[in-house]
Amino acid sequence: MPAKRHAASTTSAPAPVTPATLSSGPPTLKTNASAAAIAQHVWEQYLATTSQRTLLLDAFMAFLVLVGGLQFLYCVLAGNYPFNAFLSGFSAAVGQFVLTASLRMQTSDSGSGSSSKPSSKGKNARFADEDKEEQSSGTSHERAFADYIFGSLILHFFCINFIN
Repeated sequence: MPAKRHAASTTSAPAPVTPATLSSGPPTLKTNASAAAIAQHVWEQYLATTSQRTLLLDAFMAFLVLVGGLQFLYCVLAGNYPFNAFLSGFSAAVGQFVLTASLRMQTSDSGSGSSSKPSSKGKNARFADEDKEEQSSGTSHERAFADYIFGSLILHFFCINFIN
């Protein structure tokens, strides 16, 4: 019996498995990866798994953050003489950001179709299927966009009226 073990140990070892040889699944990070490697991995996964519509909404939200930041910086550096104008512009940027975030949550496909929440157990278990049906039958993308347009019109109407 020991001869067989010796014979088995003398056979060539299998080739090492590298990320390039694995064809299934996304590449994973090591546990001691640097912050730059982690950020690059997150960015690559975000670009690979996010739909074009969601990417567009995220770009618009980044633009709104930039606009709000520039308005605030201008208010700090140059003064806020027409304070109503600053409040109106800043509120429009923040309000539009909130409306866009709401639209993104309603139209993103990441949560639909999969059971991301653990199912209920116990006496309320029979209602778990009903809750999933209600979640999947939520608002359509067209309805969410119509609500977004309606909310944007109301927001900008109030912002324009606030300027005087």
